[in-house]
Amino acid sequence: MIVRIMGEGQVRLDDSHLTELNRLDSELLAELDKGDAAAFRATLVSLLDAVRGLGEPLPDDFLEPSDLILPSPDATLEQVRAMLRDDGLIPG
Repeated sequence: MIVRIMGEGQVRLDDSHLTELNRLDSELLAELDKGDAAAFRATLVSLLDAVRGLGEPLPDDFLEPSDLILPSPDATLEQVRAMLRDDGLIPG
């Protein structure tokens, strides 16, 4: 799958990593529900670090649509809420 981190670029990520990413996504949703900005920020950074660490960066001139779009590390609670689907940022 191709994942875009807003403001950074795209990475190719194997679907086998979805379980770990969904765990972090669930934590992020819980923190959003509580309005816990500090915990939200820490989990968002962990989620994005996991994508960067597990994925392979794609060149800037790579022109394929993203399967998944994640917020930038400095996104606010409100910005992330606006991006949510029924099952969070990450499907599954």
